[in-house]
Amino acid sequence: MTTPPNSARDQTDWLTSLQSLLATVVIAVFVITYIVQAFQIPSVSMENTLLIGDYLLVDKLCYGGSGSLLIPYRPIRRGDIIVFHYPVNPSQHFVKRVIGVPGDRIHLVNKRVFVNGVPLPEPYVRFFKPERNFFRDDFPRLDVLDPGINADWWVQMPKLVEDGQLIVPEGHYFAMGDNRDDSSDSRYWGFVPRENIVGRPLLIYWSIRDLDSDLPIPATVGDRLYHFAYAMTHFFQITRWDRTFRVVS
Repeated sequence: MTTPPNSARDQTDWLTSLQSLLATVVIAVFVITYIVQAFQIPSVSMENTLLIGDYLLVDKLCYGGSGSLLIPYRPIRRGDIIVFHYPVNPSQHFVKRVIGVPGDRIHLVNKRVFVNGVPLPEPYVRFFKPERNFFRDDFPRLDVLDPGINADWWVQMPKLVEDGQLIVPEGHYFAMGDNRDDSSDSRYWGFVPRENIVGRPLLIYWSIRDLDSDLPIPATVGDRLYHFAYAMTHFFQITRWDRTFRVVS
């Protein structure tokens, strides 16, 4: 038996490696597009459930359809944490908790949420500011204008308020942050359309403490590279090990 020339064998090895690489890329693109997506927490609005520096894997299939025997789709429920395209600027991703589903009647009294006239149990909520804000804490208040409210929402909201309660329309959801005193949420910009919802967080796969407390906020490419280099060389020191691989709920 003759041994194939080195050039032919090298070409076969190269083609095999290329096929393996392309298969890996295709699988990765499929997973990122249809199954899971990485997401970083950018703000304090979900404290203490999710913190700045938490890196999440988001399940994009869980709300994907009406259900099947193979993929356990399920409806969006009150209490679910969701990642979605921000309705005011869809290029941004937000993460909040669902408080109201279609048909629900929502109102707040002194920071307490009522859904269909019944107080909503919310063990996950935190309050960090003692001062009272009538728009934020006694929502919906049509007689008080908050400077943080979206103008289009301020015009639309009165049409959806009945007997002091906001009615969630079909195909939409009312979402709020767990940090109720510092969250830009449905109180300020309106409902989350069903088509904007990407999925729900599954897992915190990595969590790091806020580097901005040690380093200046990165303003240039050089600053960002410095932040990246610092993170890589101080991986074990900056990782919050007690939060890494924590299931989100």
